[in-house]
Amino acid sequence: MNGTINKVILIGHLGDNVKMHFFEGGNSIGRFPLATNDSYVNKQTGERVINTEWHNIVVRNKLAEIFEKYAKKGDKVYLEGRLRTRKWTGDDGRDRYTTEIHVTEFTFLTPKPKDQASNHSETEAATDSKPASDTDIKPEQTSSEAEVPKDDLPF
Repeated sequence: MNGTINKVILIGHLGDNVKMHFFEGGNSIGRFPLATNDSYVNKQTGERVINTEWHNIVVRNKLAEIFEKYAKKGDKVYLEGRLRTRKWTGDDGRDRYTTEIHVTEFTFLTPKPKDQASNHSETEAATDSKPASDTDIKPEQTSSEAEVPKDDLPF
């Protein structure tokens, strides 16, 4: 394979509300931590152990505005993005590095109140966000409706 891929897929909970920064020219950037959990049962004690991994998330421009408006601490989200490592100098003069996930697509997984849900659908459809395949299924469509009647089978 000649090409390379830099893709991250996460499902987790916002660890804080989105912190927005606005720039000249109308651009904006939003940052927030995202928590993902991994659990296992300790064989010696029989206790369930939960490990939480924290990720630095970055959203830009329209995606940032949508996150600021509709997402809050504790909400569950599906994110797709790219890893980026940023270098900066600390107060002590030493080089520091931060790895961030720059979001390209997302879906909110936490249900919203009905008054916000209709506004969210319209806004999300106007952006580059991608709904999860499970949410595309309409409740009135069932698998039995999608099946071909037995009379129409070719054998």
